[in-house]
Amino acid sequence: MNPRPLILLSAALILGSCTVGPDFQTPDISGGRKWKESQTVANSCLPDTWWRLFNDRDLTRLIDRALAANNDLAAAKARMDTARALVGVDRAKLFPTLNLNGSAGIARVSQESATYNMPPGFVIDLDAQRYRGTFDLAYDPDLWGRNKRQLEASTAQAAASAFMLDWQRLGIATEVARQYFLLRGLDAQQSVLEDTIKSRKNTLDIQQSKADAGLIDALPGSQARTELELARNDLAIVERQRGAAEHALAVLCAKRPADFSLPHRDKVGTLPSIRADLPAAVLHRRPDVRAAEQHLRAANARIGVAEAAFYPNFNLAAGAGLESIDVKNFLDWENRVLALGAGLAAPVFDGGSNKATWQAAVSRRDEALADYRNSLLVALREVEDALVDLKGLARSRTALDLALTSAVETQRLSLERYDKGLSSYLEVVEAGRTVLRIQLVLAHTDAQQRITRAALAKALGGGWSAK
Repeated sequence: MNPRPLILLSAALILGSCTVGPDFQTPDISGGRKWKESQTVANSCLPDTWWRLFNDRDLTRLIDRALAANNDLAAAKARMDTARALVGVDRAKLFPTLNLNGSAGIARVSQESATYNMPPGFVIDLDAQRYRGTFDLAYDPDLWGRNKRQLEASTAQAAASAFMLDWQRLGIATEVARQYFLLRGLDAQQSVLEDTIKSRKNTLDIQQSKADAGLIDALPGSQARTELELARNDLAIVERQRGAAEHALAVLCAKRPADFSLPHRDKVGTLPSIRADLPAAVLHRRPDVRAAEQHLRAANARIGVAEAAFYPNFNLAAGAGLESIDVKNFLDWENRVLALGAGLAAPVFDGGSNKATWQAAVSRRDEALADYRNSLLVALREVEDALVDLKGLARSRTALDLALTSAVETQRLSLERYDKGLSSYLEVVEAGRTVLRIQLVLAHTDAQQRITRAALAKALGGGWSAK
């Protein structure tokens, strides 16, 4: 047996351990040691189901439903499954392929073409049969690690898809919480407005009775009616906004808006305390940052794929089987066929295509690096934004409580002054407007405090932790 094919195979296997292109190294970028807007609390990772901290059964039920049925999540999971399947495609390139090929055919040539230039009387069979069956083996030794780099890239891409699925889960949970707290804030505003409408209707009836009795003129009644209709207008606006929030929750939970409703409830659960972990821990925990890192890893590996195109490509092929012109003799040992060969292809002139491809791969790596660095900064900014919002909302809540107490007292005093004839009804109207405005702002602020805590939970990476 000729030893040359074996020598070539051994050399190819040895060279196959060579992998061109840069090896990936995670950029050394620190998130700092503390937050600007809050004290840092180490090891304060949220639970996986952080929304349960709000102690609200409806919220928990809605988020559980959305995580199980949301269509965006289903699409993200399908993308992850696709990426993982493509890893299998690239992994298969590292191994030989073995195919079973078979063929059978019959052909007939014309008498004239078959006997052309043949001596007179020469007899030839015009019908020909051919039967062939072989096992064909092909192998790419991957001399320069092209297939290994491609596998590295697809593996990183699959990991990025998994991280983005986690990030989308976190985003869906946060969006459900945002829409839910917005809806409950509108419920609270609706309760305030309904009470105000009842009160203003009673006031209108009293003013109308006094006017009918000739005790006062028609101006207070006209002012009372104006305030009543303005409150009804505010209620219509709130109801419209509540309907939009309810419809958004329906879509998040993969239900038709016509099949989804939430009963009115202006009481909500507890207001949890959410503390920020160390910045480095947050960056390591956030799935979107980890996905950006994997995108960078994939782009880095593709430089090696492009670089391998500059070098010769070597492949091995072998085949063995049976071939016969008579089906009855097909299995005879004498009809065996065997083939063994090697191929070599080296780039000589490509018009600069390989170089341009390599330059594009380097540029994509630089782009992915910039995206990764930006993802770190965005993550830190989102945490700081949520922290400063919480501080501001807490101060606003305190000021509004004090303002409401003062406004209610002002309303009482203005009504006393009006009853004693010391002031006009306009003073009572202005005091009532102020009380209503503060009550509505308070309901909105309470909802924003919960919405901002949900946003902080997302910015901190939720309860997700890298394995």
